[in-house]
Amino acid sequence: MHDDLASAVAAHLPRLRRSLEDLVRIPSVSAAGYDPAQVRRSAAATAELLREAGLREVRLLEINGAHPAVFGEMPGPEGAPTVLLYAHHDVQPPGPAAEWSIANAFEPAERDGRLYGRGAGDDKAGIIVHLGAVLAHEGRPPVRVKVLVEGEEEIGSRHLEDFLAQYHELLAADVIVIADSANWRTGVPTLTTSLRGLADCIIEVRTLEHAVHSGEFGGAVPDALTALVRTLATLHDDAGRVAVPGLVAVEAPPVDLTDAELLRQVDAVPGVELIGEGSLVSRLWTRPAVSVLALDAPPVAEAINQLVPVARAKVSLRLAPGQDVAAARAALIHHLESHVPWGAQVSVTPGSMGEPFALATSGPAYEAFRSAFAAAWGRPTVEMGVGGSIPFVAAFAARYPDATILLTGIADDKSRAHGPDESVDLDDLRRGILAEAIALRLLADA
Repeated sequence: MHDDLASAVAAHLPRLRRSLEDLVRIPSVSAAGYDPAQVRRSAAATAELLREAGLREVRLLEINGAHPAVFGEMPGPEGAPTVLLYAHHDVQPPGPAAEWSIANAFEPAERDGRLYGRGAGDDKAGIIVHLGAVLAHEGRPPVRVKVLVEGEEEIGSRHLEDFLAQYHELLAADVIVIADSANWRTGVPTLTTSLRGLADCIIEVRTLEHAVHSGEFGGAVPDALTALVRTLATLHDDAGRVAVPGLVAVEAPPVDLTDAELLRQVDAVPGVELIGEGSLVSRLWTRPAVSVLALDAPPVAEAINQLVPVARAKVSLRLAPGQDVAAARAALIHHLESHVPWGAQVSVTPGSMGEPFALATSGPAYEAFRSAFAAAWGRPTVEMGVGGSIPFVAAFAARYPDATILLTGIADDKSRAHGPDESVDLDDLRRGILAEAIALRLLADA
């Protein structure tokens, strides 16, 4: 039924593969401390790819102090719906080079049908899916297409509200396809239906104005690092359940996942036990989770015999759909402040927030994508939640309440997004391009 699109995708695939590799080679890390010129370089390269694919009015969208986003559009037939295709071109830092099995995180390499490199799955593959879907229609899409490629997703989309306010009319659409999620497993087409929210903070604990001799004063005088560790330990009970009161927790619809499979996915060391309660997918998708992301304290290599006077930690809380994010962050801060032992001074600095979200999955757009996924993969679509946070989903929903939002992606259970050896399955990439091309056709028919 869609043989013409399958043939077109196959014809364009070598070009699309080269484009993905070229994008991966650009170290577009948006985090502070990295060269912002590389993010701008990535935006310029993405804009050129949009032009080469035939999109019009291609330009960088700029906000003061923000990394640039990229926009392009392609007209469709009179009366056809408008579809906004979203991805992001910024990436996470590569992390320690020694943890990668390829020579350079920004030099893509293929192994066993997967392309490795930072951003290969998250989310430069999303850019390629959108490009490929447009190219498959040979410059004559059956719907009006807009493409938005953000440059700040990996730092929490800090300026997205400003982008949406300034470019509200430009980005308006009937259907918004956000290609920044993942498939349940390799070869299993998936629609994401819920996202956890995010709230974080930095806690500082101080016991002394300055360091003192640990032999002379230890045993009577508390050190800040021990006080901080004891405080952080109160965030969980003995079973690993989050111990911050007042947080929403619900059960997710069942999806097949075993303890052993999950431990394999994360490469847990032998003997590590899973924590929390409820089904595994509920713990991953619809229950709160708290993690200590970083500590500021003397490194082991620089340790001396002194009582540490001050120590800091960054704490991250993931939130279930239905949770008020401001209330949750306030609960986290109150918990930390009230559990510092021994009269130590404590200050907690609120950090970022991102709303949790549950998508409505009915209507013609969802039926079009389910049918397209079935045609491209030859199997039914799975629906799943995601434990991560994508704040712009709620932002888009608030800004465009009449639009249908779909959350798709090409990463999978082996992609290691944000970790070493990030990768994308190349056959799933092909199928994802074909599926989106088919979905655009079905949306026009609907």
